[in-house]
Amino acid sequence: MGRDDVLEGGPPTESPESPEPTPADHDRDEGAGELERTIGLVGGLAIGIGTMIGAGIFVFPGLAAQNAGPAASLSFAIGAVVALLVALPLSELATAMPRSGGGYFFISRGLGTGPGAVIGIGLWLGLVFAAAFYLVGLGSYAGQVFAEAGIALPVNPAVPLGVAFGVALTVLSVFGTENTASLQNAIVIVLLVILTLFLSYGSLDALGVFGTESTPERFLPPGGTMPVLQTAALVFTSYLGFAQVATVAGDITNPSRNLPLAMVGSVLVVGAFYVVTIFVATSAFGSARLGEFGETAMVEVARAFVGLPGAIAIVVAGLLATFSSANASILSASRAVYAVSRDDLLPESAGRLNLRYGTPHVALGMAGGPIVVLAATGQVELLAEVASVLHLVMYGLVCIALIRLRRESPEWYSPSFRCPAGFLVAGLGALTSLSLIAFMQPASIGVGAAVMIAAYAWYRYYATDVELKGAF
Repeated sequence: MGRDDVLEGGPPTESPESPEPTPADHDRDEGAGELERTIGLVGGLAIGIGTMIGAGIFVFPGLAAQNAGPAASLSFAIGAVVALLVALPLSELATAMPRSGGGYFFISRGLGTGPGAVIGIGLWLGLVFAAAFYLVGLGSYAGQVFAEAGIALPVNPAVPLGVAFGVALTVLSVFGTENTASLQNAIVIVLLVILTLFLSYGSLDALGVFGTESTPERFLPPGGTMPVLQTAALVFTSYLGFAQVATVAGDITNPSRNLPLAMVGSVLVVGAFYVVTIFVATSAFGSARLGEFGETAMVEVARAFVGLPGAIAIVVAGLLATFSSANASILSASRAVYAVSRDDLLPESAGRLNLRYGTPHVALGMAGGPIVVLAATGQVELLAEVASVLHLVMYGLVCIALIRLRRESPEWYSPSFRCPAGFLVAGLGALTSLSLIAFMQPASIGVGAAVMIAAYAWYRYYATDVELKGAF
């Protein structure tokens, strides 16, 4: 499709034969190449919960406790509040425009092509950074299997194993979202069972029901609230999963109901798990000691409570969680490329579908290739924060888009879910999202800014003649 052609799914015409759009109409993802809808509510929750619970519980606790002490639980709570302030406006937009691309689609239709191009390309690369971060965590837990078995390896296996898993998951995704969604559902169910049992036992032990009640450290770290806010900015990557549900909106059945339930529900469930995890972890070890354990700190926490069986259970759970996170992120990154290419902001070839499996195989390659390269760097904190920077900018603009669409009230905008106190919630969502960026490391902000500048330069070079505002 050329850039001068009429875009697929344009605004309704004024002809009497064109009926008013309804939520049911919005539930159809139209276009020359249509994605098959195979993900239900459970699948949507699995994408959200599976992506978030991986990093927050199995990768971040040691680093977060080292930075903020027991107040790291407050850092995770701050992240949950920001995520909920964005999830509600995002849910409204998603029920009005249930299309693959999520936040990119909403911003390009609400604010115009320029902001949409920056966010669309930024979303693709933000998910690439996030997936690379999850893969390094997955490699760390896979390496822990060798450590538990008493096998000494000549090199740290985290990065090479993460790269290998990245290649395997990209290939798996080519065979269809039904395969990856089914795998996601099974992983998340097993994961939640293990975590519920472990955290329940750990909480009771920390409170002195089974063992000796722990003497808590000072709650706030020596630096006061600043380390708490900096840690909130770092761990916000843990909450990206709810937005990934919107990114695969074109794959979700009955999106008018399932999208808001999946996004809001996943934030509430996972936020509670995070707070309890930090309580249990800091009860087992001091914050400084916990930080020394690195990405696999939760293995040592489990070992402290129930010995080797607990350590093995958490290694298994950590493998499942980080696998789930990487799996969901690769799927969502490819769907972001697919959505941007359908709007002619990337070459048409990027949106080609595999005729046998109905999946965007070129887009999967454009996602999986950079993910593997970044995973090979092993830079955990940088990967996490750059992913957060790019997503937080998108979240801020999503909230601004909702405010603008409510004010302009175009004919096609008829969401089946409306955010309560929409203007206030969206305003707070934009403010908190953009403010959180200020507490990140300068290098992370710099890389994120470079990505957005490059995205805008590409738009100016390639797609200034594309008009997307209101094209739905």
